[in-house]
Amino acid sequence: MTSSKNSGVIKQYGLLGFLTLLNVMNFVDRQLLASFSNDIVPDLGLSNTEFGLLTGLIFLSFYSVAGLFMGTLADRVSRTRLIALGVGFWSLLTAASGLAKGFYSLAVPRMLIGVGESILTPASMSLLADRFPAHRLGFASGFYYMGVPIGVGVSLLIVGYLGPLIGWRACFYTLGGIGLGLALVMLLIRDDKRALGAKQTAESEQHPSFINQLQVLWGALKASPALGMTIAGGVAFHFILGAATFDQLWYVQERGFDKAEIAQITGWIGIIAGIAGNLFGGLGGDYLLKKTGIGRPMFLFGVMLLLAPINIAYRLVSPENPVFWIGVFAGFFQLGCFYGPTFSTVQELVPTRIRATVVAFYILLLNMVGVAIGVSLAGVYIDYLMASNTAEPYTLGLLWFTIISLLAIPLFYGAGRRYEVDKARLQALELTDGKTPT
Repeated sequence: MTSSKNSGVIKQYGLLGFLTLLNVMNFVDRQLLASFSNDIVPDLGLSNTEFGLLTGLIFLSFYSVAGLFMGTLADRVSRTRLIALGVGFWSLLTAASGLAKGFYSLAVPRMLIGVGESILTPASMSLLADRFPAHRLGFASGFYYMGVPIGVGVSLLIVGYLGPLIGWRACFYTLGGIGLGLALVMLLIRDDKRALGAKQTAESEQHPSFINQLQVLWGALKASPALGMTIAGGVAFHFILGAATFDQLWYVQERGFDKAEIAQITGWIGIIAGIAGNLFGGLGGDYLLKKTGIGRPMFLFGVMLLLAPINIAYRLVSPENPVFWIGVFAGFFQLGCFYGPTFSTVQELVPTRIRATVVAFYILLLNMVGVAIGVSLAGVYIDYLMASNTAEPYTLGLLWFTIISLLAIPLFYGAGRRYEVDKARLQALELTDGKTPT
């Protein structure tokens, strides 16, 4: 009995570890274009607006819209095979990106990479929600989302260490090959559907239609203000994440760093601070919920409120000021804190059968409203400031989007206060008739 239990735990955490590795690759591939900005922008002759479109709207529109369909698909088919398909597809296109000669030849693979990458998180979060109990879901979500800071950090380390040796194009080819190998490994993993925490119901066997899943999601949104405020807070937080695509250009052009040096430094800071933030956010949010019943978004409210002055101040000082480096660390740490509390919250406030769908819907809004607006409008705004001969256009653009992202603070506060009531209401509905009003 004990041996069987230990075996189950090993499989549980083994799956979590491998999905996290895939998420690292996901964000390395996604972030590599922004990390190589000081090489790719001049090599391909891109404007800030074009670069913003490539890293923002062009990629994210396909990623986000396809993700909604992939989320509903992940609620109906083998999630492990679906993930393997996505990893293989985006890896081929990552390699193809290394062949780009200009804006349009890079835009096409970026569009299609978005389709492949849209599969991973909805399917992975659904798998994890089945295998981890509710009181550990924040930890599992936070651990999985360590892939974001680690992936961003690794992409910067590739730029700082490998880029000068083999060039940006060969780096894209290499990552594509590694991804194809990981896709083959994923094919060997079986999808034991709803293994923990969810019953295999007749309804799930009937594979509800795409429209039906969206109707259930809409009903959950109407019934839960906490769900709506959590999603809105995440969107607001992502405005600065989109604009931060221009960070490497800001470091080099307005703070005087060498491009390889700052990529190395911020890569290591990103990995260390990001891991610390993910663990702190996942475990801290779980602890707050367990001890007080207050929703995990309240934890993010406190973190963002405390770090807000630093996130503003470090944009305005020179690298000689300690506040600059504290701010760089704080940005990655705050990013790490975000994912565990919010992704576990949105899954807990909807019926079990649409968990992957709500994750996909959340990702769509985070990217299409938050990141896409942030990076695209930041690129246009920075070009406008440059044309107007404004001093330090990157600094001014990044500062404004930092301030806008602070709208997340009151939204997370409201979601945390409302969470317990909305969660209890959902549980009562599922106990009585298993349905959420549509």
